[in-house]
Amino acid sequence: MAIALLAGAGQLALWWIGPSVAPNDFVGPPRSGYTLINSHVTEYDVLGKQSMRLQSPHIERREGDESLYLNTPTFQLPPKVPDLPDWDGNSLYGWVNKEGTLLKLQGPVYLHRPAYTDTKGVAQAETIMHTSEVTAWPKEQRMETAEPANIVQGQRTISGVGMRASLNDNHLELLDASHITFPPRTPKPPSGRPAAPKPARTAASDGKTG
Repeated sequence: MAIALLAGAGQLALWWIGPSVAPNDFVGPPRSGYTLINSHVTEYDVLGKQSMRLQSPHIERREGDESLYLNTPTFQLPPKVPDLPDWDGNSLYGWVNKEGTLLKLQGPVYLHRPAYTDTKGVAQAETIMHTSEVTAWPKEQRMETAEPANIVQGQRTISGVGMRASLNDNHLELLDASHITFPPRTPKPPSGRPAAPKPARTAASDGKTG
């Protein structure tokens, strides 16, 4: 009986001072890599709305890495405001992180938005952007680059080195060597009303009165 009590006390002491058993967090075999050919991927925000549509002839997910590697991707960024046109773009290579919150566009990057009329009834010109090496946050519709950027909006041209842009509110920031070219102002047309005749000047008399 005494031996049994001593053995029980020893086991309790071992449990008390011994290291805790590591929890078993095994949830299944690791997910293997795969390759997708001519694929289409759609990302959604927390409200269930589309934040990005992505197409690529070759998407690779490497084993042990849950990010995606893209060849010659094309993509669309739907606006937050309904009934406005998407931003369309393409690049040479791309990379998307595991959560789908970060997109890197490598090589030359092209962005385009067609002309449209905004919610206030104001006409907005077509916008074309050429740059490279872009880091973008699709769910927030923000992007930035440290490389030269050239933007053409209608007859206005904007260029600089280093750019930050928020596509939701059309906010653009150029960090260095910025240059903007505005189109010449169109002269106002004449009103069409005839000019008022100038009053006749009264001739002064130089005669003397007697």
